[in-house]
Amino acid sequence: MQRSLAGRRLVVTGAARGIGEQVARLAVARGARVALIGLEPDRLRAIAADLGPTTSWREADVRDGAALRSAMDDCAEIMGGIDLVVANAGVAAYGTVRQMDEASFDRVVAINLNGVFRTLKYATPHLERTRGHVMVVASALSFLPLAGMASYGASKAGVEMLTLAYRQEVAHLGVTVGVVHPSWIDTDLVRGADADLPSFMEMRSRLPYPGNVTTSVDQAAAAIVDALARRSSRVYVPQAVVITNFAKGLLNSPLTWRWAKRFAARTVPTLEREIDALGRQDQLTPGAEGPSNATSEIKIREGKR
Repeated sequence: MQRSLAGRRLVVTGAARGIGEQVARLAVARGARVALIGLEPDRLRAIAADLGPTTSWREADVRDGAALRSAMDDCAEIMGGIDLVVANAGVAAYGTVRQMDEASFDRVVAINLNGVFRTLKYATPHLERTRGHVMVVASALSFLPLAGMASYGASKAGVEMLTLAYRQEVAHLGVTVGVVHPSWIDTDLVRGADADLPSFMEMRSRLPYPGNVTTSVDQAAAAIVDALARRSSRVYVPQAVVITNFAKGLLNSPLTWRWAKRFAARTVPTLEREIDALGRQDQLTPGAEGPSNATSEIKIREGKR
């Protein structure tokens, strides 16, 4: 049974595409007022117009604390407060640790981890006033290392710990906090990576379940919106990702190392060759969580996620 979000005031970062956009659409359909934050003003403007007068938008980069704070404050002023936040902005970059340049690694961490910090920081005063709820989009790779995804996984592991610590810090304020762990989501990101790097698609298909499953954007967004209504503390997309969380000790133990070593040996050399041939490390297609997205200018995750 769907729970109404009637009258709830929601801010979504990375709202111009993919998961962020669909969360906004579903939330409006369930009665919420929504404010969109992202880096594609034309798309944000069009989405807000399509969703009607209860939807507003602001352009901001989560790497820019002053801009993000201003956007968050503007959203609160327009809506008369903030009850709910979905911290959804994030990016990914191609390359192994030895292959990736420092700037690409720094961008991933700056947006995925530091951007969540800023989102939480500047949303907190508003959430405290309403005893609100925030959902932070992390990843299945928060607790599952995967060769070729070191920068993304490191940032998302940090996001999980940041979120769990923040949950303790704001509990006495009446603010509740949830964390979302999506696996691969059918967004521009995953489709773009599959197109750029054939070995990436093959690698995903050879992972054990649920790592070899791709979920639709609609399903992922619906799970997040349901979690907002319930003020959930954990969301797994698909639900089977919960197995990975509880089994992470085993998955990272000597018992599984022999399999992981063989798996990486079959995939990493080809992946590195394809990235070298591609001639870039940033993804050029705006996308969403799955496990995340990036562009040449590293736009906020317009849509993981």
